[in-house]
Amino acid sequence: MEQQDKIAVENVNHPGRTRTVDRARYDAMKKAYLKVLPGKSPGLTLAEISVRLSRELSQELYPDGARAGWWAKTVQLDLEAKRVIRREKTNPIRLFKA
Repeated sequence: MEQQDKIAVENVNHPGRTRTVDRARYDAMKKAYLKVLPGKSPGLTLAEISVRLSRELSQELYPDGARAGWWAKTVQLDLEAKRVIRREKTNPIRLFKA
């Protein structure tokens, strides 16, 4: 894959470290995440997000939800690190747009 087909992602739990992942899958998951997350607290639980994401994902990139869980967590941690989304300090975790 060419470099333009990749994107560097961060992890809120490991500041300063990045890794590269497939841009098309990242962009599709990010778009779905931002579509399903509410714009204010209290947000949605990870289980609620997972259900809603499954309705938004491309079958071409995520056939029958294949690897969607891994991509959802990768995008979640990257968006948290970039402060695009926020984590509510609750149990279970709830997320919303920053």
